[in-house]
Amino acid sequence: MNLPINPPLLPMLAKRVAAIPAGDSWNFEPKWDGFRALIFRDDEEIVIQSRDGKSLNRYFPELLEVLEIQLPKRCVLDGEIVIASEGGLDFDALQLRIHPAASRVKLLASQTPASIVFFDLLCEDGVDLRTAPFEQRRQKLEALLASAVSPIHITPVTNVRSVAEDWFKRFEGAGLDGVMAKSLSGTYESDKRTMLKVKHERDCDCVVAGFRWHKDNEGTAIGSLLLGLYNNAGDLQHVGVCASFKMEKRRELVECLAPYRKDALANHPWRSWADQGAGEDGQRMPGGQSRWSQGKDLSWEPLRTELVVEVAYEHMQGNRFRHMAQFRRWRIDKQPKDCTYAQLEVVPPQELMAIFPEALESQVS
Repeated sequence: MNLPINPPLLPMLAKRVAAIPAGDSWNFEPKWDGFRALIFRDDEEIVIQSRDGKSLNRYFPELLEVLEIQLPKRCVLDGEIVIASEGGLDFDALQLRIHPAASRVKLLASQTPASIVFFDLLCEDGVDLRTAPFEQRRQKLEALLASAVSPIHITPVTNVRSVAEDWFKRFEGAGLDGVMAKSLSGTYESDKRTMLKVKHERDCDCVVAGFRWHKDNEGTAIGSLLLGLYNNAGDLQHVGVCASFKMEKRRELVECLAPYRKDALANHPWRSWADQGAGEDGQRMPGGQSRWSQGKDLSWEPLRTELVVEVAYEHMQGNRFRHMAQFRRWRIDKQPKDCTYAQLEVVPPQELMAIFPEALESQVS
């Protein structure tokens, strides 16, 4: 590959802020929840590169075909790979693509084809555009993809803050998890957090059903707390972890959790989960290995299910937290049995077709 910009190239990143910025120097976009991807094309050679610089070509063969047809011969674009359904973006289906068997990937590509939504242009026809202002790059991107058809799309954009605020409220039900803000004059800075992102955050009370030791301090510091919520049948479901603690707090937690470790496994609701990592209902156990674990030690220590913690979370992916939850406070005033899914705020799912009639048409028809 002989472009002014060749892979691997780390994408530009975003830092989180509490609110959508004011002023007339910003462009706003929906924040897509998928796989970040840089697309490099040099004539017949195409590379779909992941956020960490690895090739995704083998996992999305259906995208390689359309990229070859619709993109110009020499270009580099930044975007997000998504899979859409009538209920919105399906991140679970996207994760299933990272499979070692080519036959499985081929089957999934036909059953749940992916789309790619572009939001930046880094190179066109041999010209490096990274030092050009974003406003100019966006104009060139729109011209480049003017005739593109599904499954290739360009993300919506607005410079009106009230519109961005409306997007922030409405689009969540379709699986988009916030709003991006980009400076109109900003250049493309690889691996730097120069963009801004505003994401949803809510509170939830969870049962603390176990923990993992800190990877470098086993026995002396807590790595993460394993969280659970009761479903309608009264079963405690593993919904995720919270792990953002300072080292001093990690050591304090060892003493705090010690009384709840005694006889914890005797009547533990997760005791019967199989060694292969899934329970009878298909819920993945908190210490279960999977192909996403990449050899990490996920062994865990049970706790008597008597502690309740308030955590902050962004949104749900199925019946689990999409991202790591954040510790807020202990809830000694709340009974574990009251930690149910009913407390969660449910955003009505809106089909992507209702939000972007022209976007992802082939995926939701």
